[in-house]
Amino acid sequence: MNITRKIIAGIGVLCALGTTPPAMAQNRVVSQQTTGTVVEGDVTMLVTQETTTRYRRTTSQGVPDAKLEYTPGTTPKRLALPLAETVMARYPDYRMAYWKDYTYVQGYMFEAMDRLGQLTGDGKYLGYMKEYIDHFIDEDGNYKGGGLTNLDNFMTGSAFCTLYERTGDEKYKKAALQILKAVDKYPSSDGQFWHGNRSPNMWIDGVFMMQMFLIRCAQYVGEADYCYDVACRNIITAARHLQRPDGLVLHAWTTEPEKVAWADKSTGASPEVWSEGMGWYTLVVPELLALLPEAHPDYQQVLDIYLKMCKGLREMQDKKTGGWFMVVDKGDNPLNFIDPSGTAMFVYSIQRGVQLGLLRAKEYAPVANRGYQSLFPFIQVNEKGLLDVIGACDGVVIKKNFVEYVTVPKILNAKEAVAGILWASVSMETEHLKTK
Repeated sequence: MNITRKIIAGIGVLCALGTTPPAMAQNRVVSQQTTGTVVEGDVTMLVTQETTTRYRRTTSQGVPDAKLEYTPGTTPKRLALPLAETVMARYPDYRMAYWKDYTYVQGYMFEAMDRLGQLTGDGKYLGYMKEYIDHFIDEDGNYKGGGLTNLDNFMTGSAFCTLYERTGDEKYKKAALQILKAVDKYPSSDGQFWHGNRSPNMWIDGVFMMQMFLIRCAQYVGEADYCYDVACRNIITAARHLQRPDGLVLHAWTTEPEKVAWADKSTGASPEVWSEGMGWYTLVVPELLALLPEAHPDYQQVLDIYLKMCKGLREMQDKKTGGWFMVVDKGDNPLNFIDPSGTAMFVYSIQRGVQLGLLRAKEYAPVANRGYQSLFPFIQVNEKGLLDVIGACDGVVIKKNFVEYVTVPKILNAKEAVAGILWASVSMETEHLKTK
């Protein structure tokens, strides 16, 4: 008699500081089979047991043999080059870095890597991007990435646009236009896209995800008028619902507050200013202003949103460290802490505004510089010569209150923090990188 027994275990792996996580970190399935005999009375049974373990939503610490030559126990004086080298060494196949093979994080990282390549003239960053994206496109230019049913999956579409600009290969343009076609049918409320296409919940995170794709599509592929109009509409709607009088921006809003625990029942808004959530928004607004024609009917309104936001950030910058708190406006609460991910985003946004002439350098350059210096204590070279980023949270979603935000576990090399610090360091080290 043959008997097959199946056991399925679901494991959510949290890669905390000091632990040894799985080398690769996807929503992956690992199956093991064991076979043996079991005797019950006069019956001998051959039993095959199959154990299936499903790993969910993890962030990998990279391949075991990743190694660089930076000095262990130190922090480099400049971060952009060693941090980018660390990412590429940890994840030679970038599909294996996060909880699934195609995520917004790769697109987020590639934005900074592309700027790094343009500043240094080093083609390895473009090569790394191309090697990854080529897994999600066929030779005829058909898009094979994640389903366009949520805003996160639009983000990495920006890399298809950039690759078309850098290589001239028409297949990337064709794929980008396929992604753009999905924008037209994507649901929205009051002009802002739903974060996922099943419920009318508008996250500030998603404003970045979709609009970065639209901005790069306008810049490199075409359909600029359409892309700019949609991007402005989403940024303005988000501000109307989420930007407070002090310039700070709440995490999310919904048209169905009765269905979600985090929403104010009258306004539909979430309660707190989460640093990384506002950070996504602060990144995308100056990126749009860098390209949006000043004659565009929405230019001044978008600029006003940005200036108001930066003023609020300047006032909330921690006087002691130069960073910004996890819940931005509650730095006096002892449970709160400086968030390196949100801080890096704010540094980039303010420095970008200074570089574009949108912000007065005398007033805001010191804000960006102090913020950038506050990041260095969060970065150290480990025993393998790789840069580690500590003290950040990974994959935070909307929370009901302050305590839920500040008690999210911190993990080693939280994916958004690593990419955010690369954005900030490339921007802050621009002049130095040009000499490389």
